[in-house]
Amino acid sequence: MEIKITTPSKEELEKLGVFSWPIWTKEVSEFDWYYDETEVCYILEGEIEVETKDGKLYKIKPGDLVEFPKGLSCRWKVKKAVRKHYNFK
Repeated sequence: MEIKITTPSKEELEKLGVFSWPIWTKEVSEFDWYYDETEVCYILEGEIEVETKDGKLYKIKPGDLVEFPKGLSCRWKVKKAVRKHYNFK
């Protein structure tokens, strides 16, 4: 399963309504996560590495719009405290 990472323009973010989505924060930590639905999030602050079960490593930073597919199992490594907008499809 692929995690999609893009760097959208402000116009694209506004069209998606990103700035009205809830905000989630997390301190520096490591944890396993499973997505039981598709999540789209926009990173405001922080630095994250996400490793999937097949060994792919994704580096996520502020300005990234990330889509985590339904059914994904992964390990989050929060390197710098995270603040993100999020939405479930």
